[in-house]
Amino acid sequence: MTVDDHDAEVLADFRAADALLEGHFILSSGKHSPAYLQCARVMMNPERAGRLCAALADKLRVAHGEEAFDLCVSPAMGGVIVGYEVARQLSLPSVFAERVEGSFVFRRGFDIPAGARCLMVEDVVTTGLSSRECIAAIEGAGGTVIGGAALVDRSGGTADIGVTLTALVSLTIPVYAPDEIPESLAAIPAIKPGSRGLRT
Repeated sequence: MTVDDHDAEVLADFRAADALLEGHFILSSGKHSPAYLQCARVMMNPERAGRLCAALADKLRVAHGEEAFDLCVSPAMGGVIVGYEVARQLSLPSVFAERVEGSFVFRRGFDIPAGARCLMVEDVVTTGLSSRECIAAIEGAGGTVIGGAALVDRSGGTADIGVTLTALVSLTIPVYAPDEIPESLAAIPAIKPGSRGLRT
């Protein structure tokens, strides 16, 4: 895992919340990794959540300007709290999409106004798959996705979500296909810590 000084400060918050785990993990994508970031634990503390999301909001203002967005949209479940808090920092409304039979949809009376300039907000981006799926749902509902945001981009900037991704911290954490796991990692029992089943 490669970090710079700023990233190390952010990761200190993750460690303080017991949210940076090391071992052998099966990610929601089905790939394997020696590290797992549990953003839900970081967001348990409102002061910490507000501070981290305020810093992410500041980066978004620099990247896109003060009034670039009309609406924050997050994929449930992981992105809901992060999206809400980033929206609060940017003085925007916040909605979320949920998976129904494997696809993101808008429920609970949420809708996307036609042409709304949307910011898609995740907690962690690894391959970018769920981000792309959420963006497709936003666009299918009539919105225009201007940018994406995440507390953590664990791809080290290589994940392609189809729009510019602004992350509070960018890490290079290796991931491996099930048939490419190195022996040192394979020797550790695998844990699946995510909130949903494996997807291939």
